[in-house]
Amino acid sequence: MKTVTRSTCCYCGVGCGVLIEAEHGRITGIAGDPDHPANFGRLCTKGRTLPLTVADHAGRALRPELRLTRDAVREPADWTVALDHVAARFADIIERDGPDAVAFYISGQLLTEDYYVFNKLAKGLIRTNNIDTNSRLCMSSAVSAYKKALGADGPPTCYEDLELAQTVLFAGSNMPYAHPVLFRRLEEAKARDPSIKWIVVDPRRTDLAALADLHLAITPGTDVALFNGMLHHMIWEGSIDPAYIAAHTSGFNELKSLVRGYTPSMAAEICGIAESDLLVAAQWFAASPAALSLYCMGLNQSSHGTDKNLALINLHLATGQIGKPGAGPFSLTGQPNAMGGREVGGMATMLAAHRDIANAEHRAQVEALWGVNGLSARPGLPAVDMFDALAEGKIKAVWIACTNPVHSMPDIERVRRALRTAEFVVVQEAFEQTDTVPYADVLLPAASWGEKSGTVTNSERRISRVRAAVEPPGEARADWWIVNEVARRLEARLSARQSEEAPNTHNDAGLFPFESPQAVFDEHRSLTIGRDLDIGALSYDVLERDGPQQWPFPAGRERGAARRYVDGTFATADGRARFHAPSYLPVAESVDARYPFRLLTGRLRDQWHGMSRTGRAGVLFNHAPQATLSMRREDAARRGLKEGELVTIASRRGRLVLPLETSDDLAPGTVFAAMHWSGQFLASGGINETTIGAVDPDSKQPELKHAAVRIEPAKLPWRLTAAKRGDVLALRAAVQPLLAERRYASIRVEADELIVVTAADIDADAAWTERLHDALGLARGDDLLEYRDPRRGRTQRIAWDAHFVDGFLLTGDTSPAAALIEQIRGETPWEGPRHAIVLLGGDTPQQRVRAPRDRVICNCKQVKQSQIEQAVAKGAALDELKSTLGCGTVCGSCVPEIKRLLTATTPA
Repeated sequence: MKTVTRSTCCYCGVGCGVLIEAEHGRITGIAGDPDHPANFGRLCTKGRTLPLTVADHAGRALRPELRLTRDAVREPADWTVALDHVAARFADIIERDGPDAVAFYISGQLLTEDYYVFNKLAKGLIRTNNIDTNSRLCMSSAVSAYKKALGADGPPTCYEDLELAQTVLFAGSNMPYAHPVLFRRLEEAKARDPSIKWIVVDPRRTDLAALADLHLAITPGTDVALFNGMLHHMIWEGSIDPAYIAAHTSGFNELKSLVRGYTPSMAAEICGIAESDLLVAAQWFAASPAALSLYCMGLNQSSHGTDKNLALINLHLATGQIGKPGAGPFSLTGQPNAMGGREVGGMATMLAAHRDIANAEHRAQVEALWGVNGLSARPGLPAVDMFDALAEGKIKAVWIACTNPVHSMPDIERVRRALRTAEFVVVQEAFEQTDTVPYADVLLPAASWGEKSGTVTNSERRISRVRAAVEPPGEARADWWIVNEVARRLEARLSARQSEEAPNTHNDAGLFPFESPQAVFDEHRSLTIGRDLDIGALSYDVLERDGPQQWPFPAGRERGAARRYVDGTFATADGRARFHAPSYLPVAESVDARYPFRLLTGRLRDQWHGMSRTGRAGVLFNHAPQATLSMRREDAARRGLKEGELVTIASRRGRLVLPLETSDDLAPGTVFAAMHWSGQFLASGGINETTIGAVDPDSKQPELKHAAVRIEPAKLPWRLTAAKRGDVLALRAAVQPLLAERRYASIRVEADELIVVTAADIDADAAWTERLHDALGLARGDDLLEYRDPRRGRTQRIAWDAHFVDGFLLTGDTSPAAALIEQIRGETPWEGPRHAIVLLGGDTPQQRVRAPRDRVICNCKQVKQSQIEQAVAKGAALDELKSTLGCGTVCGSCVPEIKRLLTATTPA
C-alpha cells in the first residue's frame, strides 16, 4: 500500500516541507510540500534525491556493537547489553573522576526532542555542562552577536523579507549552493523588480557574485574593516537614522569614535577593493527603503566571527534597517535544527530556553522546572576545547551523536589523537562508514531521515513537524529513545550519590519519564514560557491543525511573530539595542614565505556536510565528481602546475594530496577546497587536515574558512586507476579501508552503478593492488584480459561481462582510463577483438574520448555544459534553454550557473 507522509527535509536550515512516498516499508519518492511556508513545494537537488539515500541499507548501522578493550574488534550486541554497558561505563567514570570527566558532542541534525533529552541527561542528571554541538562550528558567532547587540538569540527577520527587500547584502554566503530554495525567492523578486540591488561580499567570484550588481572581492577576513568603512561613509554623508539611534539604541558614540579612523580609502585598502565600490555599497544600503543582509559561514567561521557579525548589525541599527518588512540582519542557518538545539540549551555555554549557565536565577528556574538541585554553574567546554581536553586526559569519556568530528573539526589529527586517548567513546550514528565510527567503543545504530518523528526549527524561527514514513532498518532506533534508555539506567546507578549531594525532587517516574517525542516536546515547551522564545501556545496538536509556526508564540496568540523588534523594543534590560565597536583584526594565521597561499573552504552545490548521506546518491556526483584544489590560472602557470596534476597542500598542522583545478574565480595567492570530502572518499580526512583550531573569544567558533598553506607538486610517480560497475555502496564499503594506505587515493562515483578509484604513491605496491582488485570484485580467468609490462611497471586488466567491459585496473600508464570509463558508462558492447582494447591509450579513434570531462550542469534533466554552450552560441537565451533542454525547470539550482554561461559564451 502506498502512503504519503508530510515531513521536513533533513539538510540545510531552510526547513523545506516534503511529502514522502512509501510502499511496502520503503521510501519510494518525494515531492515538495506545496503548503509548507518555507518552500511552497520547491526542493533543491539534494532534497529531490533524498529517497536515493535510503533506497539501500548498505552502509547503515543496523545493530549495536561494542568492544570491551581497545585492541578488540567491535562485536554485535543486543540493545539491553549495549545500553547497560554505556550506562555502567559512564557511571564508573563519573563516580571516579567527577561529572566533568564525561562529555557529549551532538549535532544540529538531531531533532529538538533528541537534543532535549541529551541536554537533560548532561545538565540535569550528570550535572556537567560538557555538552556541545557541531552547531558551534557554524552558528555560534551569529548567536553571540545577536545576544550582544539585540539581547537574544534568533534572527529578527522572516522569509517574506526576501521578497520585500530592495537592497540585499550577501556576506560570506554562496546562497545558490547553501540555501538554494530561498535563493529562488530572491531571483523571482529581482526578476519582477530589476531595480533591486544585490551586493555580494566574497573573496571568490562565485555563481552568486557573478550575478551581483556589485561584487566586493575582499581580502579574506577583512569584513570588519569593510563594514566599519561603510558606516564611516554613512555617518559622513548624514545617511544614518539619528532618530532611531536615539530612541532605540545605546553605545553609538563609542562606535562613532572608532569608525572615525576607518576612512573609506583606508578600509578599501585593507580589503583590497576599490574605494568607489565601498562607497557605492554604503550608499545603496543606507538609501534603500529596505536593506536585508544575508550571511552564513563566511562571517561565522572565523576567530573574529562575532566582531564581523556585530559590525554588520551596526549598519542595520545605524540606519534603522531592522524590525520592518524587507530589512534586518538575517543569519542563514547551516543545519536543519541548529536553532532547535539552542532552544533547548543543547550547548556548553547555555541552559534551556535561552537561559545562561552563569545566571543563578536562570539555574534556579531550570532546577524548579526539572525538580532537581545543584545544576553546575561552571560553563562546559565548547567543541575545540572539548577535544583538547580529551587529548589531555581531562575528559575520559565522550558520547558523539549524529556528527563526524574526525572530518568536520579543524586540525583533525588533533581530534584523532583525542579519540585515541579517550578511555571510552560512544558513537550514535545512522551510517557506519564515517571517519569517526572506527574510534567507537560502542556503536549505537540510529534512525535517519524518513524514519523518526519530532520537530525542527528553521532559519526564520519556524517550528515544523518531522514525521516517520517508514520504520528504521535493522535494529536502529530513534535518537531520543536511545538517550532516554541510557539516562534511565544511569539515573538508577547515580541516584544514591546524588540523593546525598543534591536531592532529586522529581516525581517517582524520575527525570526521564518520556514515552514519546510528544512528551519530550511538551516538557520543552513548558520551559520556554515567559522567555523570549515563548511557545506556550504551541503543541503537536496545533502543528497538526495549523501547520508550521514561528516563535515567539505565547499563550493567547493565534500565531507566532513573523518579525522581531517591530516596535523598536529589544530583548535587553532597558529595551535598547547595543552598538559595539569592533576593530579590524587579521585572520588567525597570516601567509608568509613558507606558507604563501590563503586557503579558503566552502561548499559544493549538490553535496552536504560530510556526505554520509548525499554521498549515497550517485547522481549528486555529476556536477563535481571528486575532491580538487582550485587555484588561480596564473598562479598555477607561474609554478609550472597543470590542470589535473596532483599537488600537496600543506599547513603547519597537516597535509593532503589533491588534483589541481585551475580557475579564474580566485584572487592571486588564494586557493579553494570544498569542505565535504572525507575519508569515505580520500586517503586523507579532507581539507580539515590543514585548517586551524583558533577560535573566536566570544563564540568559541573555529576559523575553518582560512588557513595559510603551501602548494607543491606531489612527486608520486606510481599511478593506478581502476573502475567497476556494480552496487556502488557495497563497492565503496569494500574499497574505503584501503584508501588510507596510499599517499593519494580517491573514490569517485561516475554513475549510479560505476565507481572509479585513483591512487598514486612513490613506489608500486603489488600486494595493495591485488587487494584492490579483490575489493572491486574484478573478474579472473576467462573473464579477465590482462597485459603486463614489468620493465615499464605497466599493468592493464580488463574485466568482461559477455561483450561488455565490466571494469578495469591500470597501473603505470593510466591514459586509457577515460576511454574505458566512457565505454563502461555508455553500456555499448565492444565490437572488436578483446586484445585491441588495450590500445585505447594509443593513437586510435577512441582517444578523442579523453577530452576534458563534460560537466553536468543540470542534475534534474542531466543537461551538460557543452549542450548549454552550443545552444547559447546559436543565440539561445535562458527561457529558450529551459524550453528546449529542460535545464533549470525542475529545482532551479542550476540557474545561477547557466546565467554565468550565458554571460561567458559569445554567440557566433
